[in-house]
Amino acid sequence: MAPRHLEKVYAVEHALLEDYTPDAYTIALRQLLELAKPSIVLFPHTYQVLDFLPKLAASLGKVAVSGAISHRVDHGQLVLARQLFQGKVNADARFAGDAPHFASLQAGAYRADQLGPEGTPPGPEGTPESAPHPAAAVEKFAPRISPGDIRTRPLELFRESRQSLDLGAAEIIVSVGRGIKEAANIPLIEKLAEALGAELGASRPICDAGWLPMERQVGSSGQTVAPKMYMAIGISGAIQHLVGMKASRTVVAINKDPDAPIFEVADYGIVGDLFEVVPALVEALQRSK
Repeated sequence: MAPRHLEKVYAVEHALLEDYTPDAYTIALRQLLELAKPSIVLFPHTYQVLDFLPKLAASLGKVAVSGAISHRVDHGQLVLARQLFQGKVNADARFAGDAPHFASLQAGAYRADQLGPEGTPPGPEGTPESAPHPAAAVEKFAPRISPGDIRTRPLELFRESRQSLDLGAAEIIVSVGRGIKEAANIPLIEKLAEALGAELGASRPICDAGWLPMERQVGSSGQTVAPKMYMAIGISGAIQHLVGMKASRTVVAINKDPDAPIFEVADYGIVGDLFEVVPALVEALQRSK
């Protein structure tokens, strides 16, 4: 099958869309869907989409699949995969009923670094398989929205305070996950980070539990990093964490579960008990100095 390409872009314009409200976005998108008549509607998995997508889908008597990380086609039917229980289980979701069908895709679920010019897939030598497609046509769309349709009043935008620690500037990061079991074991990982001259990072459960400060969280709701080396210790590899470290040049994973999703993105993986592996690494690093 020949690769599909972008055929048209709709630029939705209205003064009442300048400030986000779920009412205005839902009304505008419903009218656009009536015009375009798509069978599948995909959104990025963002906080804003999580706010209005359920409203949009429910207004049409539909459900939405949120946080999809991959897809496949099974006997002509689209099947979306979602992660459950912090990435320990993958669940399949299939659409039922008439179109349109709605889904949101996790950031980092699909790689763009292998695309050629104009979004064409690379050939055997890294060159596009076909000539670049012409630029997609842009069509302006003005939805019908009146001030009375908007039931919410946007307040001043929240601005997050500047973080004192910038993990994005670190060349080496050692991150710890729930495999560490308890806060009393964090110093073990700190010793490894010190031996490597690395910054200490963490997955969300560690920071939510208060074992490390929030400024050390890596992931979709934390910091996005791209160090020369990223070491994930006791981290299963939920997509929310992978989003924050997928640009790392080299990824090293230590986990006792050989099926942990983190091994799918790791350049080097050690299957073993971190309480045995980490002390051995620290000892070896100290000897090398």
